[in-house]
Amino acid sequence: MIRDRPAEILTAFRDFFDGAGGGGDEYLLELFHDVAGSVPAYREFLREHEVDPEAIRTIADFRSLPLMTKDTYHRRYPLPQLCRGGRIENCDMIAVSSGSTGRPTIWPRSLIDELHIAHRFEQIFRDGFRAADRSTLAVVCFPLGTWVGGLFTASCVRHLAAKGYPITVVAPGNNKNEILRALPELAPHFDQVVLLGYPPFVKDVIDTGAAEGVDWSAYSMKLVLAGEVFSEEWRNLVARRAGMTSAVHDSASLYGTADAGVLGNETPLSVSIRRFLAAHPEPARELFGDLRLPTLVQYDPASRFFEAQDGTLLFSADCGIPLIRYHIADEGGVVPYQEMLDLCTSHGFEMTAELASGTELPFVFVFGRSLFAVSFFGANVYPENVAVGLEQPVISDGVTGRFVLETVEDEDRNRILRVTVELAPGQPVGTATFAADVAESIRGQLLRLNSEFAHYVPAERQLPEVQLRAVGDAEYFPVGVKHRYTRP
Repeated sequence: MIRDRPAEILTAFRDFFDGAGGGGDEYLLELFHDVAGSVPAYREFLREHEVDPEAIRTIADFRSLPLMTKDTYHRRYPLPQLCRGGRIENCDMIAVSSGSTGRPTIWPRSLIDELHIAHRFEQIFRDGFRAADRSTLAVVCFPLGTWVGGLFTASCVRHLAAKGYPITVVAPGNNKNEILRALPELAPHFDQVVLLGYPPFVKDVIDTGAAEGVDWSAYSMKLVLAGEVFSEEWRNLVARRAGMTSAVHDSASLYGTADAGVLGNETPLSVSIRRFLAAHPEPARELFGDLRLPTLVQYDPASRFFEAQDGTLLFSADCGIPLIRYHIADEGGVVPYQEMLDLCTSHGFEMTAELASGTELPFVFVFGRSLFAVSFFGANVYPENVAVGLEQPVISDGVTGRFVLETVEDEDRNRILRVTVELAPGQPVGTATFAADVAESIRGQLLRLNSEFAHYVPAERQLPEVQLRAVGDAEYFPVGVKHRYTRP
């Protein structure tokens, strides 16, 4: 028996139910000293970098600590040594990363980790969905299994139910048929329905349901999304098809990772600001330093502490494997709360009383990782830009929103920008006219959104080659596999 486990769990539950939490520089330094003293791998890591833990007394000292990565830390030490006390059995769950950047990675978890993350779900369900006063059916559409999404999400939402929210969870996972079988039976008994899943899969569920006669507007639909950057055009499109009444309040994206669960989440304020910046590219470029529109979320420094270094993100978090200044390789940055408001209001953003009623948390923006882009004539072409082309009114009804972006050579060794697009169910594959329309739409949005593309790529090479594939195509869109939008 692990004798002190029950007391730790009870304390974590009391903090969760009471809304208690620490924060500030003192908490961060306490976390560092606790990890340095209790995690064998981190003690050795500091020793190798000639760091004396007793010398770390200020935040300036903390910011001088060496960075962790999967290669320099996680993969260098035996798994138990990464856990407190060198004991993996102190963790009661294992998650496995998707392996999108290499081989899968093991991440031990505990119930205490879930309670930390449940606060992020609570913020979404309480402030956006008003779930404290509405009976809610939460449908977990993330894959179930060793991946972090499905089981972890189901657990966190169930903790909200334990706290008193009238929420009931059903977890069909990413089984579209099971989702559409269960919903008509369950949804009429609740005030609202929340689908939680990856954006293209949730859209596919909504589109397929509509084709089968599901009246989504009758269910007061809400969405919790994660894993991919999407445009505000996409949000509008899906909101319209799902019969949602407020794009600001009815959907929220999570910034999550297998390494540490959910790091931040959209709020009505962050969504409103992002929608404003989507329509005002100049302040967006000033703020983000890029033509792309990133995911924009708020985060709690008492749970996940962010830093930005050289255009990439670091975070520190108390998890099953505690992480201190962990370099996750996501491109992005951190913006203090007041700095964000000052910049946006100076360009005409209206801060309403309703938006101002939320917690004054800082912002983090995330583009994703640079490997998820292709280079074409020296221009970085991003999936985010291509996605907007597929979300235009003339195109969106015929596609699922999934695609693969790559550059290939023709017979004369000339580079071609190829976009392989997944057609919506029932859409005929051999539609040359539709393929041409898709290509024109993608080119138009690339020219509008990506100045590198507009200036670097010769005009005669700007029209992409579009290939159309049936839904679930085994080569490009296999069912049950995490989708990648680029190929090397």
